[in-house]
Amino acid sequence: MPLIAGVLLPGCASRPAAPQAPTPPAVPAAGQATPAVAPATFTTCLAELRPRALAAGIREDSYDRFTRDLVPDDSVLARLDRQPEFSLPIWDYLSGLVDDERIALGREMLARHREVLARISARYGVPAEAVVAVWGVESNFGQTTGSYPLLQSLSTLSCAGRRQPFFRGELFATLRILQAGDIAPERLYGSWAGAFGQTQFMPSTYERLAVDFDGDGRRDLIDSVPDALASTANFLRQARWQSGQPWGLEVTLPKGFNAGGESRRNKRPLSEWSTRGLVRADGTPLLTASAGGTTAGTATTPGPDTPAGLLLPAGPDGPAFLSLRNFDAFYSYNAAESYGLAIAHLADRLAGAGPFQRAWPTDDPPLSRAQRRELQALLIAR
Repeated sequence: MPLIAGVLLPGCASRPAAPQAPTPPAVPAAGQATPAVAPATFTTCLAELRPRALAAGIREDSYDRFTRDLVPDDSVLARLDRQPEFSLPIWDYLSGLVDDERIALGREMLARHREVLARISARYGVPAEAVVAVWGVESNFGQTTGSYPLLQSLSTLSCAGRRQPFFRGELFATLRILQAGDIAPERLYGSWAGAFGQTQFMPSTYERLAVDFDGDGRRDLIDSVPDALASTANFLRQARWQSGQPWGLEVTLPKGFNAGGESRRNKRPLSEWSTRGLVRADGTPLLTASAGGTTAGTATTPGPDTPAGLLLPAGPDGPAFLSLRNFDAFYSYNAAESYGLAIAHLADRLAGAGPFQRAWPTDDPPLSRAQRRELQALLIAR
């Protein structure tokens, strides 16, 4: 789970959609009651879920063993139901996820795992920098993977609150994972919403897309870096990643450009954007034959018929991008454009690219994570 963008429900596309504007993790407001599940109600719910679990492929002994000692965790209901109170500007969000510290650590991870990443890229067609960028944003390269026991969180969310059918599906997937023996119950901790592992897969996504890349017979996204990174590459490939293509281009809009109705989803051929006066941020034509945009060191120039949508994360006064198919693959990992841009930008920085060429529309420079820690320490010391 990203440290700065706690509101983004961590994990892959099958988890609840995240809001477009990220916010810090919610905490109970003064005087506000936290939703609660009565123990008797919870026990009754688990009993009622038992036949459904058996129908979903879980053995009787497995269900009874893994649910016998469960108690509800009311804190996850508070996180589910509370509306965010304020949003982070996109520039602060990105500065918290793509800073010098994370870039340096990401490059260290690229070097440390060079051999396995090369094999992953060869098999799945996804650049190493893109895979490592997801790893960095999702868990800071395995350092922050979540502290909620998945069975407790998902059973609570299956018995109370909104979206019970969704979370019941994730609970049953978790029980099947444990039943298969891929992961020990005592190791299965993650986010409050159920995402787990070094790249934060939801249980149902794990079942569909996790791979055993280290060859030990288990798909282990918690303790096996090869399994986690290969599973992430497999996810992006299944999200229709286009090998050798960039995620997008930073562009400059012509003066007086009307962006009304344009969006990431409303794609037009690059040739049409060029005709409308858009150029690359460095001033060269969109369809130049020089190095082809961004995404992890690729030098492929997208062709004139390549579909692209306009992305203006801070409005017309900030950096502008034409997003291609590979941005949509990043977006599918956690459905927020701010998240997709963080992954894309970190991948580019890991490949040696610089910051965005156009500045964000703010007079205040964004705080780095180091500055945030220093400020927090000063506040605590008061």
